[in-house]
Amino acid sequence: MTTNLLRSTLNAQPFVPFILHLADGRSIPVKHREFAMISPSGRTVAIFQPDDAANFVDLLLVTDLEIPANGSAKRRKR
Repeated sequence: MTTNLLRSTLNAQPFVPFILHLADGRSIPVKHREFAMISPSGRTVAIFQPDDAANFVDLLLVTDLEIPANGSAKRRKR
């Protein structure tokens, strides 16, 4: 995973939720651009969830950036 690819996905207009897949098999959803922050070195990303849980991920361990079909992550209807 490159920092440039992550930045361009985060800055897409309109923003489309996506999922980062890691080498250890975990999947981390990024629901909004304000929920992710790339470190100054560009090697690590912090991803927050709506419940304030956080993941700190080394971008070298990201195996895939998935944009779900139709650009829609699973969302609850209101």
